[in-house]
Amino acid sequence: MKTISTLRIEKRNTSKIGDVDFSNLAFGSVFTDHMFSCEYANGEWQQPEIVPYGPLSIDPSAKVFHYGQAVFEGMKAFKDDNGDVFLFRPEDNWARINKSSVRLAMPEFPKEVFMEGLTELLKLDDAWIKPGDGNSLYIRPFVIATQEGVSASPSDRYKFLIILAPAQSYYAGEVNVVFAEKYSRAADGGVGYAKAAGNYAAQFYPTDLAKQEGYQQIIWTDANSHEYLEEAGTMNVFFRLGDTLITAPNNDRILDGITRKSVIQLAEDAGIIVEVRPVAVKEIVAAAKAGELKEIFGVGTAAVVVPFKSFGYKGVNHKLNAPENSYGMKFKNMLNNIQYNRAEDSYGWRVAVK
Repeated sequence: MKTISTLRIEKRNTSKIGDVDFSNLAFGSVFTDHMFSCEYANGEWQQPEIVPYGPLSIDPSAKVFHYGQAVFEGMKAFKDDNGDVFLFRPEDNWARINKSSVRLAMPEFPKEVFMEGLTELLKLDDAWIKPGDGNSLYIRPFVIATQEGVSASPSDRYKFLIILAPAQSYYAGEVNVVFAEKYSRAADGGVGYAKAAGNYAAQFYPTDLAKQEGYQQIIWTDANSHEYLEEAGTMNVFFRLGDTLITAPNNDRILDGITRKSVIQLAEDAGIIVEVRPVAVKEIVAAAKAGELKEIFGVGTAAVVVPFKSFGYKGVNHKLNAPENSYGMKFKNMLNNIQYNRAEDSYGWRVAVK
């Protein structure tokens, strides 16, 4: 994990921020003035740089297009009422993008270069980070293979980039989910635990089918038997049976979600029983029929916590009415209070951008 030089910064002449309607943002569609970029060649990372945001020039035979060597992360920056900016567990994102890279035979990226580049990029585009509930700056680090040629082998050249998008709420309106009965997100021994770009492309078709049935997302089941529930769309998922919180364990198929880890910690510290174990479809269906299933919610960086209004299985829709003491909303508020610097952070998750 070497780099040969220090950060170079090229500023945009005039900002485009004046053209942005911050009250009407479609998630991930508007990007800030600058981006971070670093090339990998000759066995090491080259000079990192921050440059004006803009198109890339890349050969049509670049291996990313043909063999899918591409990984990414999702992070957020938050601004408090005093104008100070904070990240949430950024080193976890750095560690996970490297874990993903290793799985796809891509080089790891140095932590000090990642943190310096991200910090300076956020300082440069500080005006794009708006304070207030629901407002944040979505951060997308990603790596792509850039070597020319269509031989089926790992690339020897890569580009690491970070782009930024001002964001508001990820989901609007009700979210209803359907349990997968045929399609799978990932298999044992595969790349499900990595944030590989292809994982998400493979979800689009079955999700489109679910939408035709009136569902916004799929809760994926295991590829072997479709008997166990694993992830919800692009999120980790929690089930509340009575006063107990249940979530599937990490494995080859399930992403090690940072929000997931945070929710487990908050729940345990609040005295809530948390069971990390396989979650059977039949168990959840039976609990719903018996009135014991209190809530299901997804967790992830983009959405934080999303309560589900219903789930479908074998043609039957089961309505969910979260109680007034909703765990999902409790944890969302607790996380937001840490992220927006409104509450004490006893965990050291909140990192100031200075």
